Amino acid sequence: MRKHIVSLLIMMSISTIVHAQSRGVKIGYIDMEYILQNVPDYNEAKNQLEQKAQKWKQEIETKKNEVARLKDLLATERVLLTKELLEEREEEISFQEKELLDYQEKRFGPKGDLTIQKAVLAQPVQDQVFNAAQDIAEAKKYDFIFDKTSDLTILFAAKRYDISDQVIRVITRTNKRNQLSKKQLKEEEAKEAKENMEDESPALAERNKKLEERKAAREKLIADKKLATEERKQQMLAAKEAKKNGTAPIKTESKGTIKDSISSKDAVKVVKESAKKEIDSTLIIKKQKTAEDRAKVLADRKKALEDKKKKALEDREAARKAKEDKLKEGKQD
Repeated sequence: MRKHIVSLLIMMSISTIVHAQSRGVKIGYIDMEYILQNVPDYNEAKNQLEQKAQKWKQEIETKKNEVARLKDLLATERVLLTKELLEEREEEISFQEKELLDYQEKRFGPKGDLTIQKAVLAQPVQDQVFNAAQDIAEAKKYDFIFDKTSDLTILFAAKRYDISDQVIRVITRTNKRNQLSKKQLKEEEAKEAKENMEDESPALAERNKKLEERKAAREKLIADKKLATEERKQQMLAAKEAKKNGTAPIKTESKGTIKDSISSKDAVKVVKESAKKEIDSTLIIKKQKTAEDRAKVLADRKKALEDKKKKALEDREAARKAKEDKLKEGKQD
C-alpha cells in the first residue's frame, strides 16, 4: 500500500513538473548532503561528535574486556568455589553484562545519545538551508525547489538546476554579516550581485572566469619581471662595488627567467598556510577546552558508576551475611 502511495505521489510530481515546464515555470533542486559537507560550523561540530562516539566505543570495549576477564577467571576457579561463592560470581558477571547492554543502548541505540545529537546537530543547518532556499526562490522567481536527498525519487537532475552552491553562499554570508563593516558589506553585496548574474547566465560566468585567469596571468608576469629587474640591479651593484674595491666579482646564478622566479601562486599559498595555522591554533584551544570538559563529565560518571557498583556489592554482602546468620540460627535450633 505504501509503495502505491509513493508511486502515485511521484507520478503527480512528475506531471506537475511537466505542466510547469510547459508554462515556463522555473524549477531547481538542492543536495542536502553536499550542503552539510560544505558548512564549516556543521563539520566542526560533526568532528567533535565523532570523537565523542569514538570515546564511547572505547569505553564499551573496556567493559567487554572486563566481562571477558571475569568469565575466564570464573572458568578457572569454578572447581575451587563453594556453591555460594559460585552464585555470587555468576551474579556479578550478569550484573556487569546488563550494565554493558544498558550503556550500549544509551549511547548507540535508536533513541541513544548519538542519534539524538546527530539530529540536534543537523537541525540548525537544515533550518538555514530552508530559509536560504526560500530567499533564493523569492529573489530569482523559482516555482519549485526539491531536495535531491529526500524520499522523492529523482531519476535524473541536470547540474544547471542545482542551486546547492547558491544556498551555501547565502548561509555563509548570513553568518558573516554581523562581523563585517559597512564597506565590507557593500563589497559583499556587489560580489553577491555578480555571482547571481553568473548563476543566471553560464556564458557570463565563463567569460568572467577567463577574464580572471587573464588578469592573474598578467599580474604574475608583472611580478616576475619586477623580480628579474631587481635581481639584475643587485648584480650590477655587486659588480660595481667589486670593481671599486679591486676584487673579483662574485658570480651569481641568474634567476631572472619567469620560469625560475617565485610565482604569485606561491605567495598566495604562503598566505593561505599562515591563515590556516592561525585557524588550527584556535581549533586546538577549543578542542582542548572540550576535552577538559569531556574528561570532567567522564570522571563524574565513572565515580557515580563506582558508587553504584559499591552499593550493589554492599547490598549483596549484607544479604549474604543475613543468609548465613539465618542458616546459623537454623542449625542452633
